[in-house]
Amino acid sequence: MSLSINEIKAGLTILVDGQVWLVIETQHVKPGKGAAFVRAKIRNLKNSSVQEKTYRGDEKIDEAFVEERKLQYLYSSGDLYHFMDQENYEEIAIAKDHLSDQVKFLKDNLNVSAYYYKDDVLNVNLPNFIEFTVVHTEPGVRGDTAKSGTKPAEIDTGASIQVPLFVNPGDKIKVDTRTGTYVERVP
Repeated sequence: MSLSINEIKAGLTILVDGQVWLVIETQHVKPGKGAAFVRAKIRNLKNSSVQEKTYRGDEKIDEAFVEERKLQYLYSSGDLYHFMDQENYEEIAIAKDHLSDQVKFLKDNLNVSAYYYKDDVLNVNLPNFIEFTVVHTEPGVRGDTAKSGTKPAEIDTGASIQVPLFVNPGDKIKVDTRTGTYVERVP
């Protein structure tokens, strides 16, 4: 479906050169002289690149209908990560490059959101916060704050993150998956 420039707004998914982009923000400009136009900041849903694009008044923009599906992580084999669709219980294999850095936070039976365009996976979003168990970390020495008060720790998925000195092996911690940082210790 073609849209006019007046219908472009943040949160809309559009097609640009055959790829699906998400409109992050828009600015409608009506200069004193000449035709109105829209300056939009858009993000590619496949590779997360961001760019600004200007649309003139006579241009038509194609809307992309993106579907969100709930998936559950099952296991990995090689460079493929297997998920189960929560609705129809089909198994879906997603390549490692679609998941990028999120791979290090995948736990068994973790529920994620996947965005599809014409049965092609565009993007997979993990929950913002996930609880992990610290598998290995060096003991923290009291008063050792010369290095910002953090130390590396390995969590149960094999990823390494920075944690405060008081965190010990066996502790449960909450991690922000968007940034890969420690949030808090969980009782």
